[in-house]
Order: sequence, then C-alpha cells, then structure tokens
Amino acid sequence: MRVVFRFRSALAPMFGVLLAVLPAGANESTAVFSNTSRIASIGGSITEIVYALGEESHLVARDSTSSFPQAALELPDVGYMRALSPEGVLSVNPSGILALHGSGPKEAVDVLKKSSVPFVEVPEHYSHEGILEKIRVVGRALGVDAKAEKLAAEMDAKLKSAEKQTASIKQRKRILFVLSTQGGKILAAGSDTAGDGIIKLAGAVNAVEGFSGYKQVSDEAIVTAKPDVILTMKNAGPPISEDELFANPSIASTPAGAARKVTSMDGGYLLGFGPRTAEAIHDLAVSLYGSQVTD
Repeated sequence: MRVVFRFRSALAPMFGVLLAVLPAGANESTAVFSNTSRIASIGGSITEIVYALGEESHLVARDSTSSFPQAALELPDVGYMRALSPEGVLSVNPSGILALHGSGPKEAVDVLKKSSVPFVEVPEHYSHEGILEKIRVVGRALGVDAKAEKLAAEMDAKLKSAEKQTASIKQRKRILFVLSTQGGKILAAGSDTAGDGIIKLAGAVNAVEGFSGYKQVSDEAIVTAKPDVILTMKNAGPPISEDELFANPSIASTPAGAARKVTSMDGGYLLGFGPRTAEAIHDLAVSLYGSQVTD
C-alpha cells in the first residue's frame, strides 16, 4: 500500500484521546501512590477503570475525554489529555497523577513528572491483554491489587466470550476505519491503533496494511483495499457525513461503497479499550455479521 500523506498532528485534539497518531508505547509503571486522597485521572479508559474498581472517591479531577460514567462529568476538567497544561493539572492540588500513555504534549508531561506530585503512566496496548494490563497498573497505583485482579479476571472472561462469538465465521469482513474525510482525503487506521485493534477483536480484517497509526491514504490504496464495510465513530471530533463519504470516488468504487455499508459507533465506547470493550466487540460484531454471531 502506498501512503501519500501523513496525519497532521495539529488535528489530533479534534479526534479525542482514543486516537493516538503514533503506535502505543510500552512504558509500564509499577508505582504505588503513597497518598491516594486526591488523584487526577488523565484518559477516558483510566477514569472508567477507577470507577469500575469502586475507587472513584479518590478522584479530584479528570481530563475532557473522561465522559463515562456520567458521574465523572461532575469532576473538574483539567483539559484535553493531549493538550495538557501543567498549571491546569496542578491547580487541583492532586496527591497523584494517573495518566494514560500518550498524554501530552511531551513538554507538559515532562514538567508534571518533575513536579513534587507522583506521576504514574499507564501503558496503552490495543488488545485483550492490554486492557487487563491497564486494570492491573491502575489497581496497583491505587493500592488495590486484589480488586484489580478480580476486575481483570471478570474482564478476561467477558473478552474471551465476546471474541468467541465470531470464532466460527469463515468469511471475514474487510473493514476500513475512516477517521476523517476532511479536504476530500481519507484518513484511515493502520496497525498499532485502537481502530485496528477493535476490528480484529470483532473478528474482522483491517482492509489497509503496510503502515502504523492514522494516515491519509491514496485513492489507489483504498480501491485496492476492497473494504466490505466502512467503520466510523460518533461524538469524537467532526462528524463524517455518509453522503460525503460515499461521494468520494475511491470509496464509491469499493464493495462497501457500492452497497453503502457503513457502521458508526460512539468513539469512547468503540475505541476506549477499557471496562466496556467486551460489549463494544459484541455490538460491532453484530453490526458486521448479524445472526452469524453466536451467544
């Protein structure tokens, strides 16, 4: 596949925390906060995990991508996780900062790491095991390892069940995850992305390959990819109009374009890789395969 444009990092804040331009890192922290009384949570999935552990009473603030559960919206918002200001985060007087890998900008994170407030970075891997790892790291940081192991075991069982539902399907759908159609250019998900990860967990195939992150792809590459379904997200960045999507000549010439097959799901739910991902896998699989999905 020939990639002709790189994603402009300046657009990143428009698309939410879940859409890292660069591949997720492996910088795992095993730190334990000595004081958990006032924790600032940076990253939607991190906040969800804290609530799933029943430890939300420790939260003093959250970032703007932390919109679930509803109760989290009552917490002070310290800003978008990829455009943090050290002053904003420190203004809530946290006793610890729990941040998802990819929080930024780097300069701001460096300042926070050098401050007197303990900083724990939670790794982000868009996979079944990556979700369990997040839970364990968050639990360890908060000093509730036993709770984290219990939640991880529950999530492991749910994820295995969700993945098993498509195990018998022979003909796998080819999916093109479209992040943006701005300027008539298709910005698609390559490997090492949340889009690629959820497609695979739902028993489908990423129609594009040969690059990592989110990049603009050529018309030729889209036609060659032959996607059966276009996958988009809602409530995270500028909405994608179906009319605009299928008016794109390269999309129109694919099986997905000819049949006008598009699936759109809430961005935080679809790409969060947190406690709700098993349900998201199921819902995506049903939208792709219908009655072929087995309970």
